Amino acid sequence: MRLLKAEQVRKSYRRNHVLKGINLAITAGTLTGIVGENGSGKSTLLKILAGELAADHGSAKVAGTIGYCPQEPVINDSLTIGEHLAYFQSAYRLSDHKYADHLLDELNFRKFANERAEHLSGGTKQKLNLTLALIHQPAVLLLDEPYLGFDWETYLRFWGIVNELRQNGKAILVISHLVFDQKKFDRILKLHDGHLKETEV
Repeated sequence: MRLLKAEQVRKSYRRNHVLKGINLAITAGTLTGIVGENGSGKSTLLKILAGELAADHGSAKVAGTIGYCPQEPVINDSLTIGEHLAYFQSAYRLSDHKYADHLLDELNFRKFANERAEHLSGGTKQKLNLTLALIHQPAVLLLDEPYLGFDWETYLRFWGIVNELRQNGKAILVISHLVFDQKKFDRILKLHDGHLKETEV
């Protein structure tokens, strides 16, 4: 089942044509990677897919809910981790945040639940960033450099969570300037000169 589809997506900043007609389809239960150099337009594409940024031309459609994890954590420094979870639970009208509690344990940061975000390390902020993107168990997960700042153990735990999501039929898109574990992906695309090209996995 196709959960995300982008057709002829174009985006320019003045005379800089960043995206020149992107076509992309992602199906349920798959993990897709997009790689490209810094400045190639990866984050711009992800923002358009997430609905955060309007394309100049073309369309991006998602069947179901979206979880968006931007590269820079979008969190409130004055709130604790627990308060973030309560806020997002209310925003998504969830009856509980059991899945987020599960991620606190999986990513090993429950001990910081009562810490205000301003006191968290960069890696722990990224754990919270990922947890907030997943709290409502979205059908489509869009991740921008999701493991930036993770230590090795957390990096491995991250892939365990991704595999669990795939088995549950989620569609996952990861963008990065470099993909180390290519065999983990079903498909890897390279964004270069405004176009997506298939690469070998």
